Amino acid sequence: MQSNKNPFHALVGKMIVTKEGKRLGFVKDITFETRSGELINVVVKDFTLYTKNLNLERTSSNEFLIPYSAIIAIGDFVIVSEEDLI
Repeated sequence: MQSNKNPFHALVGKMIVTKEGKRLGFVKDITFETRSGELINVVVKDFTLYTKNLNLERTSSNEFLIPYSAIIAIGDFVIVSEEDLI
């Protein structure tokens, strides 16, 4: 995981892809534990059909969640490890 800090606004709107290059959607929001500040999930917007087939957790409004622990890099894209999604 990347150690330098990324401000929230720098993450919103970034494309989320697997390390294999499959597109999952875009960052809509981030959920975190309010007491500790620990990041928990990335909320996905404009998800792809591939994302629908991944058995991801969903919000009460049916939005897909990607565990923050699955993120392996943040740059031009948010790159996730597909093995860590299951």
